[in-house]
Amino acid sequence: MNQMKIIAHIKTDFPTKFGIPRQSCLAEELTGEIIFEPEYRQAEAFRGIEEYSHLWLLWEFSEAKRENWSATVKPPRLGGKTRMGVFATRSPFRPNPIGLSCVRLVKLRFDETLGPVLVVAGVDLMDGTPIYDVKPYLPYVDAHPEARGGFGDRVKDHELEVAFPGELLVRLPEEKRAGAIAFLRQDPRPAVHKDPQRIYKIAYAGYDIHFTVSDDQLAVSDVVKL
Repeated sequence: MNQMKIIAHIKTDFPTKFGIPRQSCLAEELTGEIIFEPEYRQAEAFRGIEEYSHLWLLWEFSEAKRENWSATVKPPRLGGKTRMGVFATRSPFRPNPIGLSCVRLVKLRFDETLGPVLVVAGVDLMDGTPIYDVKPYLPYVDAHPEARGGFGDRVKDHELEVAFPGELLVRLPEEKRAGAIAFLRQDPRPAVHKDPQRIYKIAYAGYDIHFTVSDDQLAVSDVVKL
């Protein structure tokens, strides 16, 4: 039996799990670069990939490993209190820690040192996440508008109104500002946290973003360079 090999790692602006969108393409402004291992840096392996707009990434929940698996988990979309079967969720705590993300292909660029690099958007992966495979997204078989979405259809995510003062926003590099607002809008707090006085801190693009949430408004209170 062939052993699965890590073919690449992704470079993103999230050094920790906290703050990462719960699904891919929820924050289209978040981008990443897929850096391949030396063995897979052959230009021929990427021939034709630019004909596709989106890609599937098969990757490892490298920071969510457990020795024992549980048959049930508590999905954040259900408030983190209701148990569902692990195979009826996308929980990272699975028998095999394998993740699946659909991302938009921005471009394929060639680096003198790193070889072919895939620039993708709508990422929901932590910096350094191992990638096992990259496959093209095929609309005629992968898209099913009539599909039922289980409890995901019954419990809709709602976006927060983000108050990001201009004098704090300019502390971020210009190209990172839209991404910051996009993931904050998704309410990055753990599902069980509802304290409006609590100050949260998310590491993003080399900065710590401090914020509070009251009702449906998220207010950024500080941006500190790491």
